[in-house]
Amino acid sequence: MLCHGEGLLSSLTALLGVVLALSRSPALACLLTAGLYLALHLFSLEPAAPQSAQRVLRPRGAAARIAHRGGAHDAPENTLAAIRQAAENGATGVELDLEFTADGVPILMHDETVERTTDGSGKLCDLTFDEIRRLNPSAKHRLWNKFQGEKVPTLREAVVESMHRNLIIYFDVKGHANQAVDALKQLYLEFPRLYNNSVVCSFMPDVVYKMRQADRNVVTALTHRPWHLSHFGDGTPRFSSSWKHYLYMMMDVILDWSVHSFLWRLCGVSAFLIQKNFVSQEYVRHWSSKGIQVVAWTVNTFAEKSYYESILESSYITDSLVEDCDPHY
Repeated sequence: MLCHGEGLLSSLTALLGVVLALSRSPALACLLTAGLYLALHLFSLEPAAPQSAQRVLRPRGAAARIAHRGGAHDAPENTLAAIRQAAENGATGVELDLEFTADGVPILMHDETVERTTDGSGKLCDLTFDEIRRLNPSAKHRLWNKFQGEKVPTLREAVVESMHRNLIIYFDVKGHANQAVDALKQLYLEFPRLYNNSVVCSFMPDVVYKMRQADRNVVTALTHRPWHLSHFGDGTPRFSSSWKHYLYMMMDVILDWSVHSFLWRLCGVSAFLIQKNFVSQEYVRHWSSKGIQVVAWTVNTFAEKSYYESILESSYITDSLVEDCDPHY
């Protein structure tokens, strides 16, 4: 499904053809296409300096091994224990999920609810930080008895722990664009070292765009999985209604085309975080020629990791640094 033609020119040519076919008006087709090109030219953001991006995405000039949610197979996800365990297991960096409590405290959490990972229940938007702090984020983990006394950490606590362990940080912003950008801006002001060892990434282009607007020195990336609007990570459809399912599949096609045609340029990203099943040597070469690094997720077998390190020479995100495992969705 991934479309990566010869860049903006091919995309605009295709758009010109579609508008011409639908409107049957060469003047209107040219006007709309020229308007889009002008808008992209005016509103596109420059990516972070290539040297900064290289330091973050390919530290020491080699493929980086990033622990997904801190290494969700090896320790309770999005906890300080996971960050420590990832460092001990030889990770280059950690990917951490940013969410917010009802009273606006930035914390580490992947889901909008707490049931999957903790001994509590409810939505984050209904729970205060004090309430979430009383939960046990190790409760549902396979190694729960090894990680007693863990708490859901604040974003700042996780940053301090990661920097103490000399780990690259991938901030995965789940939503709340304005709130997230404000929280991250404060962290970059407090810890300038983050400019050289972190990247802000999201499935949501508006998050990445607003982050680049707020601070042009921050390295950013777009996260993408084809069909993610219509299907869950394990491939099952999100919707039981047929019309809704096919509507969202159509939206997936449009989103995929947009990401690979112009959103990467508009948002000024330095990398794509792409689901591993859609990564190939051709894909990596194509984006590398445009100055865009490809980081695959979730790479969970030693054979896959060897392929990414020695053949693709591309960084990857993994759930475990020590053994093969199933992906954590």
